[in-house]
Amino acid sequence: MRFKGEQVWVRADESGKLALDEGGRAEMKYRESDNKSYRPFAGNLMPDEGASDRPATRPAQVSRTASKPRSKPHAATDGQAVELWTDGACSGNPGPMGIGVVAIDGSKRREHGEYLGVGTNNIAELTAIDRALDLAGSDAATRRLRIYTDSAYSIGVLSKGWKAKANQELIARMRKRLATLPDVEFVKVSGHAGVPENERCDELARNAITGR
Repeated sequence: MRFKGEQVWVRADESGKLALDEGGRAEMKYRESDNKSYRPFAGNLMPDEGASDRPATRPAQVSRTASKPRSKPHAATDGQAVELWTDGACSGNPGPMGIGVVAIDGSKRREHGEYLGVGTNNIAELTAIDRALDLAGSDAATRRLRIYTDSAYSIGVLSKGWKAKANQELIARMRKRLATLPDVEFVKVSGHAGVPENERCDELARNAITGR
């Protein structure tokens, strides 16, 4: 398969069809031996024109080997993706909400804290991701984005096809926005576990609440 003109390895099922998650994303690697994998939408992957010249027993540039579990991040960037760290805080649930975002692109770093008003923790977590995409700006349409969050809920409803019982309008809008982006990967981190950028996002979010 090809992604943005480059040959890639994409996970397939036993019949050779793309193995997609519930959100319609494939598991992709730039090299078969890579430990890191990415989650592009199937529509962003193109057939490799030379695939017909290769043995049928192994689809061209398709790997059926699942990637190794990602280790929890302690460094901000790998020099390729724009790293977006996000966190939402809520004083009571519902209660006053705040968000914190840290965007890192190589040596460039931007931070954002914002008070959102009264709502729930899940709204704050989702909105933090939305603001992170705003902070990425035009890079969101052309670069790989890696979004770090301690919210399993946000990852589930935005990338794993979880059914949204609440916040449906916000989730639908964000899903639509994410569907337009070429390469977005969500990474689950442990909250309040000493991960520096996650702790910084929490600090920005809580400062936004107390400083309102």
